Amino acid sequence: MSCPPCPKCNSEYVYQDQSQMICPECAYEWNPEEEAAAAEAAAIKDINGAVLQAGDKVTFIKDLKVKGSSQVLKIGTKALIRRIVEGKDHELDCKIIGGGEMMITSKFVKKA
Repeated sequence: MSCPPCPKCNSEYVYQDQSQMICPECAYEWNPEEEAAAAEAAAIKDINGAVLQAGDKVTFIKDLKVKGSSQVLKIGTKALIRRIVEGKDHELDCKIIGGGEMMITSKFVKKA
């Protein structure tokens, strides 16, 4: 049985102790199941629960007012996700088709 390398120091001398993985070189301990669950929870999802990635096309599920402008983005407007910025309220950096670029919250879009 081969163990994955240490995520902290990339050592190959990792061993398993019950459910924990332990690195003898840097003394880092982790549970691979919890790490996988945390990575899944950190994924940005649309309103339907589909995982969004850079390069995906999305459509708006409701009319959105543009802050500081009289412009309204209508329901069904399509956008292309250029990048995903984690840790922000507006996590999707999008290029709106037929418009400009804008940051959008993932709860207002669905994958096209």
